[in-house]
Amino acid sequence: MTNTGLWSAHPHAIEAVALGASAGGVEALLQVLPGLPANCPASVLLVLHMPQERTSVLSDLLAARLALPVLEAADKQRVQAGAVHVAPPGYHLLVEDDRTLALNCDAPVLYSRPSIDVLMEAAADVWGPALAGILLTGANEDGAAGLARIKQAGGFTVVQDPAEAQASAMPLAALARHQPDAILPLAGIRTLLSQLDPHHAPTA
Repeated sequence: MTNTGLWSAHPHAIEAVALGASAGGVEALLQVLPGLPANCPASVLLVLHMPQERTSVLSDLLAARLALPVLEAADKQRVQAGAVHVAPPGYHLLVEDDRTLALNCDAPVLYSRPSIDVLMEAAADVWGPALAGILLTGANEDGAAGLARIKQAGGFTVVQDPAEAQASAMPLAALARHQPDAILPLAGIRTLLSQLDPHHAPTA
């Protein structure tokens, strides 16, 4: 099945994408996210594991390469369609029912804050079947439970091919929890993202 066929087979238009990565994630994100079209209708929420004491330059790196606005997430910030919201270091990123962002300093999950699981589980509760979850390279199991929650809520799930991932533990943990809608190399995920546009219509 082609990537276009993957989107068209999903019975709901995608309103948001929750994306997580850890070890090797910067390189992976710089490969896949430039695929997002300038007219992308979806909101993108991104968690990358990083040292809490370090100032993140990820937003600046992505902003220089993407056609979409890239924003470091802030508490009470409204989720914007067609923008990338990046979790800041040291804070969990959640989404409230009114589609505003929330940051908190709760305990790390799987040694990680921000946690991919925390973001994906919150986003699944808000968007349900209109959410896509994408899990990339990483050296722990964060994101496996969150991606499974997205699938349970009717959302669309994608896992990077672990054979290609710089760190395969995270994709393998996700595959051990559920069968995603797609297992793709980075080039395939980039192509899939490039097909998120206002003309995508659900099949039912």
